[in-house]
Amino acid sequence: MMDTLDDRSLDQVADYFRAMAEPQRLKILQSLRGGPRNVGELTELLACSQANVSKHLALLAKVGLVERSAQGTSVFYRIADARTYELCDLVCGQIAQRLTDQARGMSAYAAPARGAAPSSRKSAASRTARR
Repeated sequence: MMDTLDDRSLDQVADYFRAMAEPQRLKILQSLRGGPRNVGELTELLACSQANVSKHLALLAKVGLVERSAQGTSVFYRIADARTYELCDLVCGQIAQRLTDQARGMSAYAAPARGAAPSSRKSAASRTARR
């Protein structure tokens, strides 16, 4: 599908991904999984300033990731499309798999298991100590 997009459309796709490239915005999206929230609630949950949350929400709304609706004197934000979480979960799953694979690779360099023969360096040190 990407190969059918023109440059203008690809710019919009890039804007979408840039919006998700900021950890604080990802935290906001995660906080909206449970349902709509206002800026005050998000500020408390994320322990950051109202100005910061508002700035991030404005950008998320601009690219279509969140929608806003007025309820009385408050504005509530909600995720615009639940498929956004499918994308986030897919990426998080990929990263988790990569980290698992890396950890498995690193375990090959871990200390030998108990009962394993000591390395030659330890053996030499032990022989020297015994003399």
